Amino acid sequence: MASASVPLSVLDLAPIGAGSTAADALRGSVRLAREAEQLGYDRYWFAEHHDVASVASCSPSVLVAAVAAVTERIRVGSGGVMLPNHQPLVVAEQFGTLEALHPQRIDLGVGRAPAADQAVAAALRCTDAAEFPGQLGELVRFFGAPQQNQGAGTPVSAIPAVGHRPELWLLGVGPRSAQLAGMLGLSFAYAHHIAPENVGSTLAAYRSAFRPSGLSSVPHTMIAVGAVCAESDAQAQRLAAPAALLYVRLRTGDRHRPLPSISEAAEYSYTDQERALVAKQTAGRFVGTPEAVRAGIDRVVAESGADEVMVTTQVAGFEDRRRSYALLAEAYALDRAAVAV
Repeated sequence: MASASVPLSVLDLAPIGAGSTAADALRGSVRLAREAEQLGYDRYWFAEHHDVASVASCSPSVLVAAVAAVTERIRVGSGGVMLPNHQPLVVAEQFGTLEALHPQRIDLGVGRAPAADQAVAAALRCTDAAEFPGQLGELVRFFGAPQQNQGAGTPVSAIPAVGHRPELWLLGVGPRSAQLAGMLGLSFAYAHHIAPENVGSTLAAYRSAFRPSGLSSVPHTMIAVGAVCAESDAQAQRLAAPAALLYVRLRTGDRHRPLPSISEAAEYSYTDQERALVAKQTAGRFVGTPEAVRAGIDRVVAESGADEVMVTTQVAGFEDRRRSYALLAEAYALDRAAVAV
């Protein structure tokens, strides 16, 4: 069996399935992170979403703390913290604390994605997206020596962050974020599962803009892809169907229902417009046998030149989700601890 061509990691949204609760999803995520470490995955990141009934990953820093406490090797982080929702000082204090407690194991991925709607934005006290570059620069400075902020008009120190800087990443789906990451010398993660069509040009823009910094001396990229693995293509398609229906509901403004069950998704009758939405959603996702999924991922890696791959698997049932990650780990011959597939 071929060995892994790039490091593989996990992006988790703590999906809440029909008939389950947020508590079930969160406990499942902690359990899955321990499994991912044993399977040989490199990183385990949590996304930030608010007021979406199918997603329990509202507080990445809390989940990072929970997972880092029960694992030993795997890097744990955010994919990402949406900086307009937070004050840079607080983010620096949180992730500086995490890095101090778990040295060289914490990642801080940040993004600029807006809140789901104006009501959520108001509840979060979101700042304007135009302020994002300044917020990002402020966040980076908080992880430096105190005098860096003294001279930058911010005479405040994020005490736990000083000397405890996590690995910093900027997330994005277009050239604006890519160029900003490059100019600041940050690593860059591209959400291929959201916008597969722009991956090559966006990573090229990042590399072109990259300037070495104290954060990274060379450009470093990751792509996040959607994937569902099963023993057969038919079973994989069956497991992936609820995420497709969820996507349609989210795109039409219905975010207050959990991830549908497999039977509900199988029985749903799509309109032509909804089928078009599903086709768009599945373009950034690989569904099938482990061999087929690996072939799809390898193709995108070859085309984009990405250094790492992060996989998100939107399947509600814990065992089906664990099995999907285990099969993919086997397809890539990851360096696994003794774990039964």
